[in-house]
Amino acid sequence: MSESLPVGKLPYELMASLLARAPGGDPRVLVGPGPGMDCAVVDAGGDRLLVFKSDPITFVADDVGEYLVRINTNDIATTAAEPSWLLLTLLLPEGKTPPERAEALNEQVFEACREAGIAVIGGHTEVTHGLDRPIAVGALVGEVARDRLVTPRGAAPGDRILLTKGVPIEGTAILAGELGERLAGVLSPEELARARHFMTDPGLDVLRDARVATGAGRVTAMHDPTEGGVITALWELAEASGRSLEVTPERIPVPDLAQRMCQALGLDPLATIASGALLLTCPPAEAQAIKDALAGAGIACSDIGTVKPGPATVYRFTEAGGGPIDRPERDEIAKVYEA
Repeated sequence: MSESLPVGKLPYELMASLLARAPGGDPRVLVGPGPGMDCAVVDAGGDRLLVFKSDPITFVADDVGEYLVRINTNDIATTAAEPSWLLLTLLLPEGKTPPERAEALNEQVFEACREAGIAVIGGHTEVTHGLDRPIAVGALVGEVARDRLVTPRGAAPGDRILLTKGVPIEGTAILAGELGERLAGVLSPEELARARHFMTDPGLDVLRDARVATGAGRVTAMHDPTEGGVITALWELAEASGRSLEVTPERIPVPDLAQRMCQALGLDPLATIASGALLLTCPPAEAQAIKDALAGAGIACSDIGTVKPGPATVYRFTEAGGGPIDRPERDEIAKVYEA
C-alpha cells in the first residue's frame, strides 16, 4: 500500500488529476473545477449568474461558526459576487458535545450570516464518532451581474499584482489560539491576545476589500490565499490564468507579531494559511486608483509584482536577480499538528 497522504490539501498533481476526471458537459457551467478556481459559476438565465463555493473549517476548535462564514464568503467575493444563501453541515465530536455547544456553534454561524446578509437555507448537523473537534462545512451561493464577473482566468500580461492587508492573518489567529502555551516565551500575554484577535483586526473578511477594489477600477482577477499561504495562492493564480507571475517577496507585508510567531515555530509566513488578504490583478493604469481607494477605506494594499506571459510559473524578482519560487508541498501550519 502507498504511504498515507500528509495533513492538508491534496498534492497538486493528484488534485489536478482528480479534477480533470470530474463529470461535466453542462453548457450552463461557465466556470467549473480547476486549480486556482475559487468558485463555480453557473448561468441561470437573465442578467444574473450564480456563484457556488464549498469550504470546511478543520484547523480550529473555537469560533468555528464565524470562521466558516468568513472563509466561504471570501471565495464568493473573489468573483465580485454578493453572498446570498448558505447550506451548513456541522459534525460534532462524540462525548464532547452538550446541547449548549451545538446551540453556540449554530448561533455563531447565524450571527455571522446576519451581519453579511446571508440566509441559512438548510444543511445537516450530527454528533460523529472519531472526531476530536468540531468540523464545519459550508456551501455558499452568491449572485453577480453577468458583466461584473471576475475570475482568476482574467489576469493579463502587464497587469500589476496587488495584495491587501498582509499575511498570514488566519495563520496568526489559529496559532495564537491553539499554541498559546508554546508561544508564551515569545509573545507577551497582551501580544498573544492581540494575535488571537487577528480574525477581526485586521480581519479575515475580504468581501469589503473586493467591493472597494472593483468599485475603484478595473480588476482583472482576484484570488483568496488560504492553505499554502500567499505563495501557493500565486501559483494557483498563475495556473488558472496560464500566466507567469513575477513577484518581489520582500514587498509582501508580514505583521511583526506574525513574523515573530512563525520564526519561533519554524514556519515560513509566506506559506502559512493566509485568509484575510486578497490577491488581485489590474491594468497598470488602474493600480493607483485602486490602492488609493483601499487606503481611503482603511485597507492596506501593496504592489508585489507583475503578470507576464505564460507558461504558468511564479518567479522571484529582485534587483540582485531572481529565479523560480517553489510551490509549497503543503501548508506550513500542518507542521505544528504533527509535532
